[in-house]
Amino acid sequence: MSNQDLTIDQITAVCKRRGFIYPGSEIYGGFGNSYTYGPLGSQLKKNIKDLWWKTFVQDRDDMVGVDGDIILHPKTWHASGHVAGFNDPLVECTETNKRFRADHIIEEQTGIDPEGLPLDEMTKIIQEKGVVSPATKKPTLGPVRKFSQMFSTKMAKTSDDGDDVAYLRPETAQAIFLEFKNVIDTTRVKVPFGIGQIGKAFRNEITPGNFIFRRLEFEQMEIEYFIAPPEGFNENREKFMDKEKGLDAWPTESREYLLEIFNAWLNAQKDWCDQIGLDPDKCHLKEHAPEKLSHYSLKTIDIEFDFPFGRKELYGCAYRTDFDLSQHEEFSGKKLKYRDPQTNEEYIPHVIEPTWGVDRSILAVLCSAYDEEDLEDGTSRTVMRFKPEVAPVKIAVLPLMKKDGLPEKAKEIQDQLKVFGNVEYDDGGAIGKRYRRQDEVGTPVCITVDYESLEDDAVTVRDRDTMEQERIDINKLNDYLGQKYF
Repeated sequence: MSNQDLTIDQITAVCKRRGFIYPGSEIYGGFGNSYTYGPLGSQLKKNIKDLWWKTFVQDRDDMVGVDGDIILHPKTWHASGHVAGFNDPLVECTETNKRFRADHIIEEQTGIDPEGLPLDEMTKIIQEKGVVSPATKKPTLGPVRKFSQMFSTKMAKTSDDGDDVAYLRPETAQAIFLEFKNVIDTTRVKVPFGIGQIGKAFRNEITPGNFIFRRLEFEQMEIEYFIAPPEGFNENREKFMDKEKGLDAWPTESREYLLEIFNAWLNAQKDWCDQIGLDPDKCHLKEHAPEKLSHYSLKTIDIEFDFPFGRKELYGCAYRTDFDLSQHEEFSGKKLKYRDPQTNEEYIPHVIEPTWGVDRSILAVLCSAYDEEDLEDGTSRTVMRFKPEVAPVKIAVLPLMKKDGLPEKAKEIQDQLKVFGNVEYDDGGAIGKRYRRQDEVGTPVCITVDYESLEDDAVTVRDRDTMEQERIDINKLNDYLGQKYF
């Protein structure tokens, strides 16, 4: 089948059937937008996170990593602007009391993109354009109001002011900013450098959905890359911070300095899409208009992906200026400036933030890998064409029969091949059915151990994508697989 015809139902079906992703709390009837990564899904997720960490933290001399808490000091979120400004436009159906994202249903029903408009303007559009409630199909929507995306939690009182409200972090970035000084003081990093982190974040979405695309609990892979301020920024802050004119109003030297670093990270994100096997025809760049920029950003470009339910944000790259460290210096009273060891100049670094969603990465990988193929013999197969780097099962070892020493020989080979990662032993059913099963879980290569293997010390190697088979000596097997697949 054409991947263009793929539906989200096909993805959810194969995920449930093969143990990639299960509906959460299913024995209790399910729980809205809750999912559990199964044996294959958790391995796929780990492979993607491990590859990201190796690519962007371990293999770069200008990067270090941290792992911050989910619950940070409450003042963090006042300083970052999240408590005051992290809101979605909510509209409620007056007949059913069901809640919806006002901006989403306005755009769906009118074609108007209301992002950035005041709430009363959205209410006016709903009334004048006859926007109907998705629940009743009638104009039964009330006024648009703010809905905080912050998850709050009560804690034992630990401070004299009685403040016992804390928040589950809505992004991993702030944990990095809070540890900026500690990283500077305890390592040999010098600006420019970055801090990477992988971790969970929580957002109280009005309308979560589209499988794992929009969840209340999700995971991020984020980098805050600290750079020296562009030339003239501190002396002409008001001019540089003009969002309407953007970087076009900057002096050429300052603009080129910033864009060189920004574009390098954006290109690294594009390379990552190829590295994990995303369909390049489904990946697109979209720059945020000035009115749609976050309060901290002067420039943001998203990488969007064509999911079965539409083109949606996958990754983002933002220029956060010196907003975050300046805010935390002000709210905490602690000095967060960096002293350049060469010039002795002190300044608050600016930040480029490339960010990746883990769950969205997995969904995009699944959508890119899924294929239904009609074969020459009139049969068909479902195959997940994962890149070997992220495939949850790297190799399957299949004894032709469950007797006569073939299982023992197969398990010896399984142990031999574990240097490549997760190697599965599979002896259940006819060999053809086992091939189809491994195709559907995305195993790049199968090794079949037959009676001849006991005599000639060779095995049959089957390629997932071409289904071609080749006879390889067991003592040459690791070299062969390492060169061709891993």
